[in-house]
Amino acid sequence: MNIHFKTAFDYIKRAPFQALSAISVLTLTFFVSTMVAVLAYSSGNLLKYFETRPQVIAFLKNEVTPQDVSALQNKLTADERVKEVRYVSKEEALNIYKEATSDNPLLSELVSPSIFPASLEFSLANLSYAEDIIAQVKKESIVDQVGFTASLGGESTLQDVVSRLKTITLYVRIGGMVLVGMLGAVSFLVLIVIIGMRMATRKGEIEILDLIGATPKFIRSPIVIEALIYSFAGVLLGWAISFLFWLYVTPNIVAYFGEIPVLPKGTWDFLILLVIILGAELLIGSLLALLGSMLAVSRAKRTR
Repeated sequence: MNIHFKTAFDYIKRAPFQALSAISVLTLTFFVSTMVAVLAYSSGNLLKYFETRPQVIAFLKNEVTPQDVSALQNKLTADERVKEVRYVSKEEALNIYKEATSDNPLLSELVSPSIFPASLEFSLANLSYAEDIIAQVKKESIVDQVGFTASLGGESTLQDVVSRLKTITLYVRIGGMVLVGMLGAVSFLVLIVIIGMRMATRKGEIEILDLIGATPKFIRSPIVIEALIYSFAGVLLGWAISFLFWLYVTPNIVAYFGEIPVLPKGTWDFLILLVIILGAELLIGSLLALLGSMLAVSRAKRTR
């Protein structure tokens, strides 16, 4: 096997600019694929966060009894579409108001717990259930009105926000796959052209090896190894450039989004994500190199 590696490196040294062009195209391809993979992961996390975070507040009427509240709470807890049901009393609602207006204590002195309604807060397993569940909760006799937590606005606004996030996520994934697919096709063609040129320049050498009884595997191995070297170099360089980029911008992204887990906050979790992407790209790069080199060799044989 050492002789095959030596032969492959000799071919690369003889035509360094061809090797550089192949590695450059593959580097660009796998840089873009790494960026797209991380963006798809981030957009998926962002969508999941807004779909599953505590969202709905059922404000209760003043004359509600503890038994009625307990019955509704149990009913919501038993519903598989609902999770994280929490009862917020008038006193707790006042404390929340005081915390929100802590920079202006006069506002909290002017209010009492009696003006704040008690409520049941719960989240949904999936936002697609929102319309049916909200309509169901509004029909409860002890419920005054239904609203949403966070600063997303009313019911229609939240639906619009999540709908836009779904559209953006879909565009990122489809657009990313199309772009990576186009770059992958270009890389595949570049590999075929360069390997074909290698076969053309080695035509006399290949014929001599064939005449003296060299096996097809012996003749083919340096070509395949050369293609694998191009592919692995492109994968590692593209991934490394993308890794450095994300390593630089991730702290700012995490700080900007706060509690929204668009990217792993832990260093090891972030490294695991990128290592998984690297492993997938090495596998794809190997298949790309093997298919390209085998196709170039088979075409060269047909033209002999």
